[in-house]
Parts: sequence; C-alpha cells; structure tokens
Amino acid sequence: MSLGLLDALILGVVEGLTEFLPVSSTGHLTITEGLLGLPVDDPAVTGFTAVIQTGAIAAVLLFFRSDIARFVRALGAGLRSAQARQGPDWTFTLAVVVGSLPISVVGLALKNVIEGPALRSLVTVGIALIVWSGAMLLAERRATQVRGESDVRVMDGLVIGLVQCIALVPGVSRAGATISAGLVRGIDRVTATRLSFFLAIPALTAAGALQLPAALGGDIGIGPVLVGTAVSFVVAYASIAFLLRFVASHAITAFVPYRLLLGATVLVVLAVK
Repeated sequence: MSLGLLDALILGVVEGLTEFLPVSSTGHLTITEGLLGLPVDDPAVTGFTAVIQTGAIAAVLLFFRSDIARFVRALGAGLRSAQARQGPDWTFTLAVVVGSLPISVVGLALKNVIEGPALRSLVTVGIALIVWSGAMLLAERRATQVRGESDVRVMDGLVIGLVQCIALVPGVSRAGATISAGLVRGIDRVTATRLSFFLAIPALTAAGALQLPAALGGDIGIGPVLVGTAVSFVVAYASIAFLLRFVASHAITAFVPYRLLLGATVLVVLAVK
C-alpha cells in the first residue's frame, strides 16, 4: 500500500471541505480512498484519515479563538465562584464538556468495531448517507429555533453528545447529527452549528491522537501526514466561514439531495461491479 503526496493533498482537500458540512467527511474520505485505489480498512489509512482531521480542528481553534478564550475564562471563573456559574458562558461551556463525554466512552469501547471492515465499507457509507438524510429532514420539520446561545443547557449538551455517537458510522455525518439534534432541542440553527464546531474539538483531537501511531507506523510516512493535515487546515477554515453564513439563512436540508444522490450512486456502482 502506497499513499503518496498527491493522494494526501486530495484527501486533505476532501477532509477540509466536508468535515463541518452535514455530508459526512469520513464517508467522503472512504469513497475517495476507494477511488484512489487505497485499502479503506487498512489500519494505516484509517489512522491517516483520523490524523488529518486535526488540521480541521486547528482551523476551528483559530477561527473561534476569541470565543474559546471567553469560554475558558468562564470555566475558570465558574470553578471559583458560584455567581459565575449563573452566567450563560459557564452553562454553554459545561454543555460542551458534558457533550464530549459520550463519544469518548463509545469511541474507546467500540474502537475495533469502528475501525473494522463492516463500518469502513462503502455499502455502509451509501446506506448511512441515505438513511440519515431522513433524520435531517425530520429535524428541520420539528425545529422551533426559539433558543439561542444564552439558552443552551447542560442537558442539551448531553443529548447532542449522545446523538454525536451515531456519527461514528461513516456516512451519517458528525455535523449532520449534532446540528439535527440541536434543532430538535429547539436551538436555533446558527447556535446548533456553533455548538457542533465546539463539540468537534475534543472528539476529533482525541481520535487523531489515538490514530497517530497507526498513521505513522505503516508505509505512509510523515510527509503525506503533514501535507494532508496542512491542506485540511486551510480548506476547513474557509469551510467554517461558509457554513456559518449558509445556516444563517438556509436549512440543513439543502444538503439532503446531494446526500441522497451520492448514497444512491455508491450503492448502484457497487451493485453493478
């Protein structure tokens, strides 16, 4: 198995474009790896996929640096003062912390299943792209969007964090799962999207750290990993800015036709091979 610099560049672009859109970055990476002739269930390829996600997380850290600094200050103040724990920044930060716990537990407990051939299958990706499109349609239909960032509660973080675990199935989309859950909870679309970004930080950082030895321990090498991560960072930064503008005036169901078309195409191609 050989993953060269051009492969890394292509995969970095795909990761950066799709990580925060509700279209499933893992699903797109799996499809792209198949098109490039890479073994999608190879541990080194799986590890590479997880590690280059840290480039997208670096983009989140840079884009939201002021917000993150504010939330860190709120967390520190809340740990020292009961009065500070009454503020919305404390509650929002706690929601992110609590919401990050489920996927950490499930991800570690089911690590072998997640990395196994069943979930890394293109059939799984195609089915998940189609099935979760229905969940996104339902979420938008039930959305009231009556609650903003100052109204986010810890229970919101827990519920959205539990739904985030479903996105361990390639094709579901972590962004699609978390934004949909936020909408069902009555949170407005922009706040749900921002919450999705912040929940990505611990989830994807942990995944990248766990998979780094696999990515570097195979035949891939440090060069492609660095290229893929750097390209992912640049493209993801632009993707974040686009999505925040987009959800301010568009429903996430705008992505459903694309998801359905891609999922159906994958399944049809596999059926006729």
